[in-house]
Amino acid sequence: MSPDLSADSSPPAASFRRHQWAIAALFCSLGFQYATWAARIPALKDELGLNAAEVGVLLMAAGIGAVVSFPLVDPLMRRFGSRLLALFSALGLAALLFALAAAPNFPLALLVLGLDGVLVGCLNVAMNAQGAALEARFERTTMARLHATFSGGSLLAALLASRMTATTPSVTAHFAVAAALLVLLGAYARTGLLTDDRRAQPTTEKGKGKGKARRGKRAMPSRVVLWMCCAMAFGTVTEGAMNDWSTLYMREVVDASHQLAPLGIAVVSAMMVLARLFADGWRGRFGDGRVVVTGSALATAGLVFALLGGNVVTALTGFACVGLGIAAVTPCVYVAAARQGSDALALVAAMGTTGLLAGPPLIGFVAGASSLVWGLGVVAGAAAVVCLCGTRIRWQDAVEETPTAAAPPVETAPGT
Repeated sequence: MSPDLSADSSPPAASFRRHQWAIAALFCSLGFQYATWAARIPALKDELGLNAAEVGVLLMAAGIGAVVSFPLVDPLMRRFGSRLLALFSALGLAALLFALAAAPNFPLALLVLGLDGVLVGCLNVAMNAQGAALEARFERTTMARLHATFSGGSLLAALLASRMTATTPSVTAHFAVAAALLVLLGAYARTGLLTDDRRAQPTTEKGKGKGKARRGKRAMPSRVVLWMCCAMAFGTVTEGAMNDWSTLYMREVVDASHQLAPLGIAVVSAMMVLARLFADGWRGRFGDGRVVVTGSALATAGLVFALLGGNVVTALTGFACVGLGIAAVTPCVYVAAARQGSDALALVAAMGTTGLLAGPPLIGFVAGASSLVWGLGVVAGAAAVVCLCGTRIRWQDAVEETPTAAAPPVETAPGT
């Protein structure tokens, strides 16, 4: 039996921080694990003797695995709870680094990354459920900061990869160090994750008293959940597209130098991290709905400004607006989905993965048929769709951050 953290005798502020840092360790570990193996793709390509097309298939395998995890996550969440599912997934991702380093051929590498995607999908849902439960329990906003630690984990992995590559060409040695750090993060997270009641059923305005029906035939998602899915899909299209295409736009469209071209992705990433550090305060003051609608509108206007300006200054300014505006969308949508239950959260998370998978090929197709300007115009349209979705979702009222907020005596699963 896991310790009953709902009976924590620590002061509310101290208890909140302990749980927050434990859950943040999960977010950090997910960003760290993904960026670790992604940073060694060139080495894996050489070791396995892959061509460019096979590398593309290898990358797609992880995304497909994440999508495949969707029907598994809900029953696993109900049986084991978000705490155990998160810990087992994090440990499994550490082990898969060793399996990937040892994979002797392309088919086995595909299998490993497919399994990696499944565990990523499980951890993604479980850790966001933990974050949403923390907000509900203490009535304080924190999800955006948790998502910022995901970016921090990716940065840490990049720095480690740079250092290990300079020290040794061995992928196995690099992944062994990374796996050890992941185990340490998991061990730290274990001490402060929230417990949950696996028997609890999510209740919404229209879902009370339907627990028995849910255990039988899976209910169709509600209209509100479908709007959340749409917001998540187009929000991740916007995020992913800026990472994939901003540097190419800087180089080929506005004719930036080789030194300036990478500033496109650097500006977007820096603004996203900065925004996520402050977004919880905005959420507490203005409410999630206003943050999502205003932010996605800013991202739309910023990208249109960048595309119409056609020079380095307007491009960087517009890209900064995209990063600032879109950063808080996914944390807010995850919180809203978690209130609808673990099945809604799993579906919304799967749609986020779908957006990341479908976005880059779609933009590439449009750019190939016309130009990259029109391709990024599609991204501006995706941000506008997020704005529309934000007006159709029922958001929780704004809650000011109150460090002395007391925790309820009994904690239940997210969404209850």
